[in-house]
Amino acid sequence: QSQLVESGGGLVQPGESLRLSCVGSGFTFGTYAMKWFRQAPGKELELVASISVGGGVDYGDSVKGRFTISRDNAKNTLYLQMNNLKFEDTAVYYCKAGLSYWGQGTQVTVST
Repeated sequence: QSQLVESGGGLVQPGESLRLSCVGSGFTFGTYAMKWFRQAPGKELELVASISVGGGVDYGDSVKGRFTISRDNAKNTLYLQMNNLKFEDTAVYYCKAGLSYWGQGTQVTVST
């Protein structure tokens, strides 16, 4: 059974950092482009960052310069390093493998 499992979410204050992880299993992780999405309450799903099989990266405008996507194919793991978090980063964060697999999501809350 193929699956993705996210972890690392939590409650932080503005300006702090978090690192999300997404572990894949049941498929050949290294052959899939990977993405991070997020969905805030009452808002549409937003593409946060993507990383290709070869390691090329791209970011949504709202997170450029603050977030870093990376992958460790030996560990079947995708990461999202989030620095200088803002209130508007509050959302459920999901990872996605190619067009096929979604994780269950991890909650990130930025609040005082």
